[in-house]
Amino acid sequence: MAIPLPRSYPLRLNQPPSHPKTVETTLILFKPDALHRGLVGQILARFENKGLQLVGMRLMRMSQEVAAKHYAEHIGKPFYEGLVGFMTGSPIIAMALRGPDAVAVARRMMGKTFGIEAEAGTIRGDYGCSKSFNLLHGSDSSESATRELGIFFPEGLEDWAPISTPWVWDNE
Repeated sequence: MAIPLPRSYPLRLNQPPSHPKTVETTLILFKPDALHRGLVGQILARFENKGLQLVGMRLMRMSQEVAAKHYAEHIGKPFYEGLVGFMTGSPIIAMALRGPDAVAVARRMMGKTFGIEAEAGTIRGDYGCSKSFNLLHGSDSSESATRELGIFFPEGLEDWAPISTPWVWDNE
């Protein structure tokens, strides 16, 4: 017996379904501690299991120039030099995730900035117990996401729709 598709998504092969109006893309940075601790796969799986779509990913060493652009609002603050040293001292992974309200969803999933304060069930709450090493960066607004994605993915992102989208995202 065939299971019918949701009525809000007339699915045609080779034509992705239309996206809900609230779909946005956010930047997630896997910081050096996430890579060194071997947590990338587990954390990525959590975002994918939530229903966020991977539309960009790259392993890179953040340059001083990229760090200065990304952390421009922190220049001159007491923690700036240490933060830049940490982020440029080892590889990171820059990732773009798309989905309904992706910025807010990803930030809730990450939890409070300091792992020691983050709720159990969040990524930082489950994997972190430090105030210095918090595993991830996530855009804090749609505007920040647009700016940050331009820094880490100047060539743009992959625009595609997984066949599972009609079963994960509401089209409202």
